[in-house]
Amino acid sequence: MKTSELPPGNCAYWLGLDFGTSGARAVTIDQNDAIVAEAAAAYDIGDAAQWPDALAELISALPATVRAGVNGLAIDGTSATLLLHDSEGHALGDVLRYDDARAAAEAARIAQLAPPNDAAASATSALAKAMWLARQPVAAQASGVLDQAAWLAAQLTGVLGVTDYHNALKLGCDMATLAYPSWMATLDVVPLLPRVVAPGTPLGAVQSTLALRLGLPANVQVRAGTTDSIAAFMAAGVSRPGQAVTSLGSTLVLKLLSDIRVERADFGVYSHRYGKRWLAGGASNSGGAVLRQFFDDATLMALSARIDPTQASGLDYYPLPKNGERFPVNDPAMTPRMTPRPADDALFLHGLLEGIARIEARGYALLAELGANPLVEAFTAGGGAGNTTWQTLRQRLLGVPVRAAAHTEAAYGAALLARYGPDLMNC
Repeated sequence: MKTSELPPGNCAYWLGLDFGTSGARAVTIDQNDAIVAEAAAAYDIGDAAQWPDALAELISALPATVRAGVNGLAIDGTSATLLLHDSEGHALGDVLRYDDARAAAEAARIAQLAPPNDAAASATSALAKAMWLARQPVAAQASGVLDQAAWLAAQLTGVLGVTDYHNALKLGCDMATLAYPSWMATLDVVPLLPRVVAPGTPLGAVQSTLALRLGLPANVQVRAGTTDSIAAFMAAGVSRPGQAVTSLGSTLVLKLLSDIRVERADFGVYSHRYGKRWLAGGASNSGGAVLRQFFDDATLMALSARIDPTQASGLDYYPLPKNGERFPVNDPAMTPRMTPRPADDALFLHGLLEGIARIEARGYALLAELGANPLVEAFTAGGGAGNTTWQTLRQRLLGVPVRAAAHTEAAYGAALLARYGPDLMNC
């Protein structure tokens, strides 16, 4: 657990809580959108019992003066990480993680009913997972299904059955009408699905007994959250179509601000609603999780310093942590390609970084081919943002300026959402 310090003061603050694939983080900002306190905690994304504990640990780690001045908070979570809950909000049965692809049969049925290229027609979609969960014996006790961010918000407010339209995209929600479409009417899971609101919509105050225990004011407003990758996009401060944010975390997530909505389920391409514009993109299973299978952080930085990013590695890798890819190739059976492995670890890492960068470049090129605004500038968020060797390598392959975002933490984007609500997306 790490936390920053803040001199005593009497200010107003907004709290963002990020539950990502590699850990949980908190960021608190002031009236100038400056960070005044941060905290981090480890948790197991596959164990819902750990989520509220991590949430309480994050908030409790903040200085008491900060907690006492919090006006509002918002939570982001991993997209399409889903669970069933009972009428009291208790989690039931398994958590299905963002990359869980067991719902292949359910995805096939969705594909028969849904329009072409619907984001829900995937084995890793939230709707396919919800249908799978609804078939389990424990579903007889269930009153609803919620994504990670919405369930955590409900633990604070006691208000169940509401999610934001970013997390609802892969639940089948129509982004034009913000309602579940008619083709879903025959699905047995529909009564379990949450109501959909705009990210940043007020949900209610933190329950008084919980607020007291956490050292928060009694009237702290909880706002509807978003996904971790969109929170990272919000943190970057992107405002022009053609600008994009690449999140280099455990996975590789691309988000491009576009005037045009693009959807191609066969390529894993979808568009999130973002105010009056769209966030076109996709999420690859490649990313930092592959690198950490071979190297720790210190070794990664030491080896990166030996790489000439202006030169090609000569290796043709497609790095994946395990079988299965979502974007820019949508193939649940795709196998990793990381051989031959050279004796020199620096050259091996060069090939891995280059392989991930080629996936990124192909992703942005595909979005433009499908009608989105061409990439003009890429900002980087996530743990990989600090690797300057990788940044130079990526810029060579992308052919546009690549820079680290001023704020790279998704929790900072969630804090902005807590402060500004839905207006944050009116760029």
